[in-house]
Amino acid sequence: MPQCYCCHAVIMGVRVVGGAGNPTLLTATAHALGVDTEELVFERFPDGELHVVLRRSQRGEHVFIVQPTGPPVDEHLVELVMLVDASRRAGAARVTAVVPYFGYARQDRRGSSGEAIGAKAMARLIEGAGIDHLVVVDPHSAALETMFDIPVETLSAVPALSAALRPLIDEHTVVVAPDLGAVKLAERYAADLDLPVAIVRKTRVSGELVRAVDVVGDVRDRQPLIVDDMITTAGTIDATARACLKRGCRPQLLIAATHGLFVGPAEDRLARLPVRNLVVSDTIPTSLGIDLPIAVVGIQAMLADAIAALHRDTAFASEP
Repeated sequence: MPQCYCCHAVIMGVRVVGGAGNPTLLTATAHALGVDTEELVFERFPDGELHVVLRRSQRGEHVFIVQPTGPPVDEHLVELVMLVDASRRAGAARVTAVVPYFGYARQDRRGSSGEAIGAKAMARLIEGAGIDHLVVVDPHSAALETMFDIPVETLSAVPALSAALRPLIDEHTVVVAPDLGAVKLAERYAADLDLPVAIVRKTRVSGELVRAVDVVGDVRDRQPLIVDDMITTAGTIDATARACLKRGCRPQLLIAATHGLFVGPAEDRLARLPVRNLVVSDTIPTSLGIDLPIAVVGIQAMLADAIAALHRDTAFASEP
C-alpha cells in the first residue's frame, strides 16, 4: 500500500468534509492528510428533508467531499449534492467530489427507448450542484467518465487488494473472471499476483439471478480466486463458483471485490459456498451477518495521495 506523502505545507488550503456515506473512511482519509474534518450541521426535518450547514467559511479553499453513494443510494446522493451546494455557498474556490463507490454507474446505457440512463442523470445532478472534479474508485463501467463534462479521475483498489491476497495464494491458484466484462480486471489481478486467468461466460436472467454458461480456462484441481468490481446480491459470484466447482476446482474459494454491498440474498448465497477468504475494500461500510473469513482493506492512503496531488495540480497514480 503506498504511503501518503502529505505534509502540513502540502495541504494548506485543503478542507475535507463528508456525509453519512462512510464516516470511518472520511475520518481516516482526513487523518492521513493531517487535517480535521469540517464541522457541519447535518440533520433531517420531520418530513425527511435534509438540512446541511457548514459551520465555518470555506472562502478561497479547496473543499474535498468524501462521500460514497452506497445503500441507501438515493439518500447518500442527495447528501453529496447538498454538501457541494453548502461548500459553494460557504465560498469554496474549488470543490472536488471523492466518491469511492458511485451508485448508478451500472446504468450506463439503455435497452429500450423509454429507459432512463441513470449514470447520465446522476452526472447532470452532481455537476449542476457545482463540482469541479470527480474522483471515483473502480467504477462498474468505464463509460462513467463520458457521462461528465468535468474531469474524472479513476483510482483502483486492485493493488491494495492484491497485497492482501498474496499470502493466501499458491502455485495452484487461478484468477477467475465471472464474465467477459471483468476480464480486464482479472488480468490486472493476474499480473499483480503472477497467476493464470480463467473466464466464465454467463447470462443474466434478472437483477438477482445469473446463470453460468461455460468456463474458459483450466480450473480443475486449482484454487479459484473469483474477482469482480462489486458484490451486490452475490448472484454472479454464486453462479461463477458453482461453474468452477462443477469443473472440478478445489472447494476453497477466494473472492475479491472492491465494493462489498452485500444486499438482498447475498449473505445466504455466500454462506452456502465453500469460501476460504473474502477480501473487499472499505469504499463503503461493510458488514456481514454470517460467519465468513472477511478482510476489509483500507484505501485512505490512496485517497489522501490523490487529494494532495489534485490540490497541488500534480500527477498521481490513477487507472485509465
